[in-house]
Amino acid sequence: MPSTPAPPVITVSLQDLEANSVPFHTLEAAFGTTSLGILLVHGLPAQYLDLRGRVLGYASLLANLPADELAKLECAEAKWLVGWSRGRETLKNGVYDRLKGSFYVNCAFYQREKRRKDAGGQWLTSEIDARQNPSLNQATTSAHHPSAFPEYTTPNRWSAESVLAGFRPDVTALCTLMIDTAVLVARACDRYAEATVDRYPARCLEQMVRRSTTTKARLLHYFPPPAPPERTTDDDDADDEDDDSWCATHLDHGCLTALTSALWVDESTRPLRETTAPCSSGSSAAAGLYIRSRTGATVPITIPPDQLAFQTGEALQILTRGHFHAVSHFVKAYHHHHQPHAAGTGTAAPQIARNTLAVFTQPNLDDMIDEDRDFATFARDIVAGNL
Repeated sequence: MPSTPAPPVITVSLQDLEANSVPFHTLEAAFGTTSLGILLVHGLPAQYLDLRGRVLGYASLLANLPADELAKLECAEAKWLVGWSRGRETLKNGVYDRLKGSFYVNCAFYQREKRRKDAGGQWLTSEIDARQNPSLNQATTSAHHPSAFPEYTTPNRWSAESVLAGFRPDVTALCTLMIDTAVLVARACDRYAEATVDRYPARCLEQMVRRSTTTKARLLHYFPPPAPPERTTDDDDADDEDDDSWCATHLDHGCLTALTSALWVDESTRPLRETTAPCSSGSSAAAGLYIRSRTGATVPITIPPDQLAFQTGEALQILTRGHFHAVSHFVKAYHHHHQPHAAGTGTAAPQIARNTLAVFTQPNLDDMIDEDRDFATFARDIVAGNL
């Protein structure tokens, strides 16, 4: 029997989000029970592309800092979820993951001066001043769990300006722009849920995203994978589709995850050089982000450089009582089998790294996500399972 075709990736404009004009059927196609659980947003502010390029470029510079500089950015007391982290997360086979490095940022700096439109009482990005308060470096402590959750309540660890000039302000600016857009996506989700979900609180998701001090950014650097042992063509065919060696298959546990497109960097050159997504030797399957569809299909996801993607998380699935579903996804690495040098040249083979930024918008620690659990309790169980 022919396989069921995967559903399409849905795209909307920032202008339509601001105008509250995204149709309900579009949101169902993006986030509903038969969807891929991902929405692309185009028409972003003009500064987005430059910010993306600078911040994702920093990921390679950061990951290649001397060990003593990286050690200053590590934070064991925050369970390695603030500042620099590598080799602290376990993969599905129980091995510690050293194929990617992460720089975690608590986005409590995102604050809003809220003003209403004269007509309609809606919030607009263009009407908001003082959206950043960089002095806020960590989440507000939970009233119900005052001594818990250091991964959120520990202050950020930033590199010195003399080490990575411009890194902190650029990361802060890009995260702010991404959360601005997430607020608009959340507002569209609220409009749908208020009309379709029984007893759904008005503006629930928008307020969670807007007011959150637990939103977490993760600047990711996927290191060039080492050449594996010799494998046969049969081996390649057997596991290529399910290769999640760069990031294991998982669900995000927050509300909406904002994602930039990846920046691919050849780290065998100096200066570092942007390049294209590689394919494994003997394979047409490109490295990068993949989604497991509701029907079990493995679907490659391409995010254009001038767009943002938004994926659904488990908290959103709970809040909407299953009308919107969390999306299972992974990142596929490439394999450069036994090609240590370009043929006949003695030149080192390209060492292709992948850089991206994910911003996980999440409820505050004491926000209730269902009748029995606040987000703190829910997140604690998720994080414990990943360490």
